[in-house]
Amino acid sequence: MSDLTPRGTSAAPAPADGDNRYKAVQAKLDKLGKAMDDATLELEGLRRSMQANANDAGDMAQDIANAHLDPKFVALTRAVETALDGATREVRTLCDTAQETADLTHQTRRTHSKLYGALDDIRSNRRERTPKPGFFNR
Repeated sequence: MSDLTPRGTSAAPAPADGDNRYKAVQAKLDKLGKAMDDATLELEGLRRSMQANANDAGDMAQDIANAHLDPKFVALTRAVETALDGATREVRTLCDTAQETADLTHQTRRTHSKLYGALDDIRSNRRERTPKPGFFNR
């Protein structure tokens, strides 16, 4: 039986709402990075569970063969083991991709902070209004 249950939240960890202010972008990147870290952990747990199930299916196929039951049941159980092994490899690939995405998200957040953090501090602490970033790039 699976322990996977759907979450009550929306599919997107950070909505793409068009709010491009510095602090909003930092918050969205932080939320996305944490969601991808969580997904990586959940996928790794799923991979381990699937691998254990594949190993159990292999052991069961051997037990069926040792009991001299109909060979078609051995073949079917081996097919389940093979399918679970293949799915386990694909979940591993997905897990690696989720981890890479999390790492890139954290790197993007740091780079964004380095590039725009000081500008945001200056703009946030002034009483006078200042031009938006990109105003002078015309």
